[in-house]
Amino acid sequence: MEQRFLEIIQFIKESQSKAIKAVNTELMNLYWRIGKYISAWIEISEWGQSVVKELIALFH
Repeated sequence: MEQRFLEIIQFIKESQSKAIKAVNTELMNLYWRIGKYISAWIEISEWGQSVVKELIALFH
């Protein structure tokens, strides 16, 4: 391939890598927020082990 195409491919790969990192960061933030929310409710209420099962059932 010509050099100009190799550079374009590199630009695309770099952008893909940045996008993946951004998505992963946002997913980690989401999971952390969900865990914090559930932990807080377990401490102040009578939520028990069935909480996760109930949450999973909401999405099926």
